[in-house]
Order: sequence, then structure tokens, then C-alpha cells
Amino acid sequence: MTGVVAPDIAVHANPGVLAAAVAARLVTKLVDLQAAGTVPKIVLTGGSTGIAVLAQLRTTVARDAVDWGQVEMYWGDERFLPPGHPDRNETQAREALLDHVPVDPAKVFPMGADTGTGPSGAEAAAEEYADVLARAARPEDHGPVPAFDVLMLGMGGEGHTASVFPHSPAVYETERTVVAVHGCPKPPPTRVSLTLPAIRQAAEVWVMTTGEEKAAAVKLALGGAGEVAIPVAGARGRRRTRWLLDRSAADRLPRDLVPPIA
Repeated sequence: MTGVVAPDIAVHANPGVLAAAVAARLVTKLVDLQAAGTVPKIVLTGGSTGIAVLAQLRTTVARDAVDWGQVEMYWGDERFLPPGHPDRNETQAREALLDHVPVDPAKVFPMGADTGTGPSGAEAAAEEYADVLARAARPEDHGPVPAFDVLMLGMGGEGHTASVFPHSPAVYETERTVVAVHGCPKPPPTRVSLTLPAIRQAAEVWVMTTGEEKAAAVKLALGGAGEVAIPVAGARGRRRTRWLLDRSAADRLPRDLVPPIA
């Protein structure tokens, strides 16, 4: 962990408060970036917390402070299912927010869907998304992916993040930015995911998680566990890593790490 900036930790009373607080943080970040003349590059996540944040953003009056046509949106992972399938992260994000704000479709970059190929098609989808990211990267990004401004992630109870699971081939990947993931321990078994090196190109990584079933993995990740066993431990931003937790998810953290509950 030498040379790694210590993460910021925020603890909220319950999942609803957390989702509202993260939505407020995101609006502020987007407005500040646009005020500085930047087209923000944001990476969305699925899962109950990630979608709850987008739903909160949809209902807040402050959403209208954002020029949604000047925001680029990407995804950290996707379930390799048919287009429009209700379990796809893209489908849920569109229903929660994107269909309700004036985004520019040319600036929304979903991962590929299963158009009849079956699981084998995930390999091509991963390669295609890696190409999308490479084309979006600028020379000053110094790499094959954009320097995302905010990359949002969830976390599983065993410590997976995006679709990088403990001890899986994806967690050992050091060259590719996007991989197909097969045999996931939770359905659906086939997915497409950013790799940890790609995640670490983001300026800020926000890890959002709730529930007592996540508390043990949160403790391990913030206690210096290795990313092979606890992949979320390898999810770090270049400038900032935020851990946004509810009281239950933070329950096993040492008291000196836990800030006052918001």
C-alpha cells in the first residue's frame, strides 16, 4: 500500500440517506467540472445502491443545474444479456435517470449486449468496449482509457467489484482494459467488465455499499487485504478514493477510521 493515498470514508445512517448524499455529491462534481470547461466523464455502476443513486438524482431539483448533453457516460461492467433485458445495468440506468434527462446519445457508451451469440459473444463485446475507451482517451490521459472524472462502483459481500471476482482470471489481468467474465458465482454467469488497471486510471473512484453482509469485506479491503482475495481493495483513484457506506456496512471498521455518521 506504499504510496497509495488513504481513502476518504463517509458513513450514512441508512441506504436511503446514502443514495441521496451520493446523488448530491455527484451533482456538485458535475457542475464544478462543467464550470471549469470540462466535459465530465462518468462511469456508472449497477446494483441496488448504484441504481438508487441515479433514481435520487432523477428526483432532485438540482439535477437541472447539470448540462446533461455535455456529460460522457460509461459503465464499469455489464451483464451479458439481450438488449433491453431488465437485468442489464444499462436498462436499469436508463429507467432510473438517463431516459429522463436530455443526454446526448452520442456521449452515452453502453457495453455490448447478447444479440444471439450466447456467452462466446462476450469476448467480442469486451474487445469492442476496449476500442471505445481507447478512442475516447486523449493524449494527456497517458493510457488506453479516458481519465474518468468519477468512476462509481458497488461491492459484493465477498469483496468483488465491477465483475472482478476473488481469485478469478479477471483479477490477475494486467494488460487488457476490458475482459469477458465467465462462470460468475452469481447470476448471470457471463459478464463484461473493466479490469482493475482500467479502474485505477480514474481520477476519483467512489465505492458505495450498504448492509451488514458487506461489513466483513469492507473491513478487509480497508485493512490492507490483497486484491486477489478482495478485488475491491484494488479499486483506487489516482487522486481520490471515496468509500461511501451505511452504518451497517461500516460496523466492523476500527473506530478510529469511522467518521461521524451523516
